[in-house]
Amino acid sequence: MTAPPVPLVFIVDDDPSVRKSLVRLVRTAGYDVEPFASAREFLARPQDDGPCCLVLDVRMPGLTGLDLQEALATAGHRLSIVFITGYGDVATTVKAMKGGAVDFLTKPVNDRALLSAIERAVSRARQLRREQAKITEIQDRIKTLTPRETEVFALVVTGMLNKQIAGDLGVGEKMVKVHRGRVMQKMRAGSPAELVRLADQGGVIAAKP
Repeated sequence: MTAPPVPLVFIVDDDPSVRKSLVRLVRTAGYDVEPFASAREFLARPQDDGPCCLVLDVRMPGLTGLDLQEALATAGHRLSIVFITGYGDVATTVKAMKGGAVDFLTKPVNDRALLSAIERAVSRARQLRREQAKITEIQDRIKTLTPRETEVFALVVTGMLNKQIAGDLGVGEKMVKVHRGRVMQKMRAGSPAELVRLADQGGVIAAKP
């Protein structure tokens, strides 16, 4: 059995001494580590597909930690972030947590608290990867549907009966039943309720009945 990949922790802080200290601590805990001196330097790095998290300073020259959090969210990168700062305030903390941060710690950071936050962040990252893999799998199933099956799928999940779908599409009820059966088979759905759930996860927009 292949061993799971070692989680990667990114550290972004403009203070060299803080970066060095954090790198040493996180590596000692068994993580791979990549340090960066600025948000722009981190953004220039290709995104990593493995389990990872970001330990991020709030106040930095140029792009701040909150700026980086917003840029990642805008780009669709759901990276688990642990903020650290020497200048914490309620407004900044609230903004960071509303943006999805795992934790917000003040400097000097307690080693145990930081490692605990990183562990939670990595756990969240793994969960997000599993969820994304499931969504990708469902979307791949959807791609196997024919155009007509896709139409039937979008109507079935609204709760319409075969007779109603046939009238809406201008085809025979028997043909709708055939297409519906193929949709259930290709989507690997055991029930209409499961088909609705798969449609929701796969981003299928239900047709208006």
